[in-house]
Amino acid sequence: MNKISLITGAGFAGSTIARGLADAGHMVHLIDKRPHIAGNAYDEVDANGVLIHRYGPHIFHTNSDKVCQFLSRFTEWRSYEHRVLGVVAGRHYPFPINRDTLNQLYGLDLDETGASAFFESVREPRHPICTSEDVVLNSVGRDLYEKFFLHYTRKQWGLDPSQLKAGVAARIPVRTNTDDRYFTDTFQAMPLHGYTKMFERMLDHPNINVQLGIDFSELTDLGRYDHIVYTGPIDAYFKHCYGPLPYRSLRFEHQHLADVQQFQQAGTVNYPNDHAYTRITEFKHLTGQEHTGTSIVREYPEAEGDPYYPIPSDTNEALFKRYCELAEKESKVTFVGRLAEYRYYNMDQVIGAALASAQKILDSLSTIRRT
Repeated sequence: MNKISLITGAGFAGSTIARGLADAGHMVHLIDKRPHIAGNAYDEVDANGVLIHRYGPHIFHTNSDKVCQFLSRFTEWRSYEHRVLGVVAGRHYPFPINRDTLNQLYGLDLDETGASAFFESVREPRHPICTSEDVVLNSVGRDLYEKFFLHYTRKQWGLDPSQLKAGVAARIPVRTNTDDRYFTDTFQAMPLHGYTKMFERMLDHPNINVQLGIDFSELTDLGRYDHIVYTGPIDAYFKHCYGPLPYRSLRFEHQHLADVQQFQQAGTVNYPNDHAYTRITEFKHLTGQEHTGTSIVREYPEAEGDPYYPIPSDTNEALFKRYCELAEKESKVTFVGRLAEYRYYNMDQVIGAALASAQKILDSLSTIRRT
């Protein structure tokens, strides 16, 4: 008799596991409380005919051949290297900070050796490095910290960088060369026909039954499943018995500009010091779509709303570990994904974790069958 698993969440984590189990001959019931698949990577053609990302820009990049090969089963690719500009005092500068940033900002003419010496001269050595503030001051010093990082972080997280763990700022490199790409992974591309089309192909399998608009908390027949994969907030699974884990939310303000071929110079422009929003993304840069107009989105971080980002602090990590202790006792449940693992994962990290989880589930169900 075929095993049947329940997977809650049709984003990268849930959909990847669903396909892995289905390919191995297992039946999968995949649910999502939203009315669409693809999670936060969901994209759609707006009312004006422009392909947009409803929940903000999703740029695929990875160094993992395994992850790339898995997704390539379901999509062709459009090569794309993401570039970001940061606005300081009304001028646009390459971000992450590189040698061009320094030369343009300070009116210098540094070569790579000179840029390295500049950073060394302005950095504020910190030891040990515990917070995001430590990371940035130790790397680029106070002036660049205040111009590019301090206020952006306060908007994005609702916290001072000194209150956030070091890993948040450590995600952003500092360069002495002129490489202006946001990412340097070996594989950088966008699904040729969009993320939603890629997810549709991933979930197009006779063993996968997808139901949308279904909330996990409303299900009452969980006992009929051989295994459950949960990708939502781990604290919600346990009904917030230790109190809620803090998450940061976002509000998206989409806008179409008719008869505007290009709104900005790069895919994303950061506004660290101005406005209530953190950044503006113009989707045609990402997709390569040709259109007489253009569509953009402004992102406004908020404390309330759908959970997008776990907030990495020592206090929150301690609370998460209490929930982990409960999760370890759930022998028939796998917790995977950014919300379930309370981790600030990139997309490829989520897929890698999901592929590994799918194999563990298959091994576990196979052991149960033999016994």
